[in-house]
Amino acid sequence: MRGGFLWRNRVLLTAGMLLVLSLHLVSTGVHPGDLAARPQSMFLEILRPIDAALARVSEGARSIVNGYFELIHVREDNVRLRSELAQVTNDRARLAELEAENQHLSELLELRDVLGLHAVAANVIGSDATGLSHTLILSAGSSNGLKPGMAVLSNQGVVGKIIAISPHASRVLLIDDHNSALDGFDQRSRARGIVAGMVDEGLILKYVDRSQDLKSGDAIVTSGLDGIFPRGLLVGTVKSVHREGPGLFLSVGITPGVDFRSLEQVLIVTQQPPHLDDKVKG
Repeated sequence: MRGGFLWRNRVLLTAGMLLVLSLHLVSTGVHPGDLAARPQSMFLEILRPIDAALARVSEGARSIVNGYFELIHVREDNVRLRSELAQVTNDRARLAELEAENQHLSELLELRDVLGLHAVAANVIGSDATGLSHTLILSAGSSNGLKPGMAVLSNQGVVGKIIAISPHASRVLLIDDHNSALDGFDQRSRARGIVAGMVDEGLILKYVDRSQDLKSGDAIVTSGLDGIFPRGLLVGTVKSVHREGPGLFLSVGITPGVDFRSLEQVLIVTQQPPHLDDKVKG
């Protein structure tokens, strides 16, 4: 009946029964197979694929983050390794260059000892930039005992002579400059002449009598008569011999013994060779 006690208090009684049931479940626990466990089982079954998907997403995100940090470390290692490789390559190149310089210097000092000369070694640090003259700049000057007029040599032969000087540098006029001249002779035929530079490039042996027998490939060496270059140093080799025209002299082309463009170290003779007059007096 709608007016009865149960009907009037139905909400309160229902809530009380549910409360008592809840307290009972909490106190006794839910056992597998119980009706109370079925909603929970269904709920877990529904959430299982969602949990699995979330787990996969989480694992993927974690892998991406880990891969990102690993990639940063790999890049840092690559930068470090490239830097170390560049340093090793640079050190190896410097070592090779030092070995080459030491080899050249050893050859120059050996030449000095063989010739019995008082000489100073110097590095080539520059050349004529205008192209109007054939000159080199050396790393030694008056502070090293150098003076204008001193002979400059290499292990390949005669280079030139000093024409200008400062405390720590000097300028060398190469023998292939058109203003250069030195006394030389053909080592085979003993024919003498003046070795001079040409306006363009190369050397010529001037004032050689037409009767002299010079051949291509003959060595031209210094005579020592100019008072600058010691006797017997290689100037170059005969490239061509012409007897054209009615002149008194031969036209003798010479290939220089020194590759002036590749010079790195030279030897400067600091003591002038004795003249023939001095030898006769002695």
